[in-house]
Amino acid sequence: MLDTKFDELLEFPCQFPFKVIGKANVQLAQQVTVAAQKISPGQYQTETKTSSQGTYDSVTIKVKVNSKEQIESLYIAFSQIDGVKRVL
Repeated sequence: MLDTKFDELLEFPCQFPFKVIGKANVQLAQQVTVAAQKISPGQYQTETKTSSQGTYDSVTIKVKVNSKEQIESLYIAFSQIDGVKRVL
């Protein structure tokens, strides 16, 4: 797991925003949603923005989380999606 301090900074449960940045891919938002639902089942909406040159997409998703470990698991799951460069 990651060594974060989310448990000291947040009150659970809460909505936690993630921004997943990856190579432009029409399926990136769906892949992010599927990964989120595996760790924290629920209905999620995403917002996708494409970079000015069309090279990258950023997908923003707010996930209901219940623990620091769940946030860390989501960071790991999102970073393992093919083509993802950064998870913020």
